[in-house]
Amino acid sequence: MIINSKEDVIKAIETQNVKFIRLQFTDIQGVVKDVEIPVTQIEKALTTGISFDGSSIEGMVRIDESDMVLKPDLATFAILPWGKDKGVVARMICDIHLPDGRPFEADPRYVLKKIMAEAREMGYELNVGPELEFFLFEKKDGNATTKPHDYGRYFEFAPTDLTEDIRRDIVLTLMELNFDIEASHHEVAFGQHEIDFKYGDALITADNVMTFKYVTRTIAKLHGLHATFMPKPIANDCGSGMHVNISLSKDGENAFYDPEGDMEISDTARHFIAGVLDHIKAICCISNPLVNSYKRLIPGYEAPVYITWSGANRSSLIRIPSARGKSTRVELRSPDPSCNPYLTFAATLAAGLDGIRNKKEPGNMVDYNIFDLTEQQLKEKGIETLPVTLNESAEYIEKDELLREKLGHHVHNNIFRLAKAEWDAYRTEVHEWEIKRYLNTI
Repeated sequence: MIINSKEDVIKAIETQNVKFIRLQFTDIQGVVKDVEIPVTQIEKALTTGISFDGSSIEGMVRIDESDMVLKPDLATFAILPWGKDKGVVARMICDIHLPDGRPFEADPRYVLKKIMAEAREMGYELNVGPELEFFLFEKKDGNATTKPHDYGRYFEFAPTDLTEDIRRDIVLTLMELNFDIEASHHEVAFGQHEIDFKYGDALITADNVMTFKYVTRTIAKLHGLHATFMPKPIANDCGSGMHVNISLSKDGENAFYDPEGDMEISDTARHFIAGVLDHIKAICCISNPLVNSYKRLIPGYEAPVYITWSGANRSSLIRIPSARGKSTRVELRSPDPSCNPYLTFAATLAAGLDGIRNKKEPGNMVDYNIFDLTEQQLKEKGIETLPVTLNESAEYIEKDELLREKLGHHVHNNIFRLAKAEWDAYRTEVHEWEIKRYLNTI
């Protein structure tokens, strides 16, 4: 279904017998919000937008400036494939505007659009391909547990993988929503899975990440399970990442590819990598926004820890997968699926463009397994690590003037505020680990 105009939307509503429209947007923390309207209100929604109280949404505005307006993006119209027995429901992803029509500067979608426009001014288009991992857990008395639904491992299948049919349902649903699915498989941990969809324009891909999470949770619920994108739900096992494959194109050609360059990558790619490495400690506060995110970023569970770049070496934070030509790309391995994809892509692109603009160099490539190095060897080689806590990453983003400028003061300040609030809530809580360890021994 191709939607190019308001008339196309109205025609689709009529032909598909749509009864309700869900107007969706994403808050600063990466949580999908929506308001449902009957189709009788679609003309108003497409013409003037639908008003809502922005002061009730985390990270939006103060109560004395609360009026906000949702304006649907026509191209995101899609029929939701479930629950049609109670009336066909469609969804549209919205941009957030002020009452006077101006875009709201803290709308994550707007922030990404702004950085993408800056890239276009430099002659570049950004393509992104994320790889999202998630867990499927059993429920007990209607509540989620951390008991895996299966005991398969990486690339295993039935009977150890009990979720083949559920993954297929997720894939089929995503395909109905126009996703181009590349693969689905069981991941390393019990109950852990991955579904990969084709890379594309950064804004469309960020929209797709939010839709992917929404669909996955819904289909899991219909099967009596709980899907979670929590980075590290099970101690002593692998966590869930969201590796982000990134490429820039210029004049229709892959700007990261140079058949004459070292490793067949261009200076543009090297400069981009250098920019991301320079700001990665601050970017972590966006791409790894939870206390729990840093339980994943530890040695021993395939997650990146060390700030290095390499070829195909998976122990590096940034690697260059082996494909070349139009498929040349860099893979950033630190983000996790709890992040806001709009802001994660925006911050990464802003840092990479800064590297290109200033012709930064990323230092020597690492072609060995960093996980095998001792602390002394790491120190001798000057290899730094990612922040080990959310509080540490918050301190880095507070000082990062580039991200403050590119994301905007409103978003930057709220990311820092929310991270500190999350950390304070965590550090003042008495946890079960402390009770078990100290109650009977101290």
